Amino acid sequence: MSPDERPELRTLRELEDVADLVAGELSAFRARALKAEAACEELQAEADMIGSRTRIHDLESENQALHLRVDTARGRVEQLVRRLRFLEDQITSEQPGS
Repeated sequence: MSPDERPELRTLRELEDVADLVAGELSAFRARALKAEAACEELQAEADMIGSRTRIHDLESENQALHLRVDTARGRVEQLVRRLRFLEDQITSEQPGS
């Protein structure tokens, strides 16, 4: 800067330099913010995946328990059918003329 430069021009130039520095800093902060947002989204996706895995595991366990209940019920129904057949056979064999 020359000594005969007007002070307002020097101040304006300094202000422009500061504005450029602030713009550069702002750009860097924006890049960091975008990177952080992407990392957050990635973490959220991983958390959702873990939650989904947990839900799948829970559903598989529930499904297994329901299969056991159905198998137990099926066994009881088969036992009742055998008893009914036995009783029918008993009734049929006790009827006169059989």
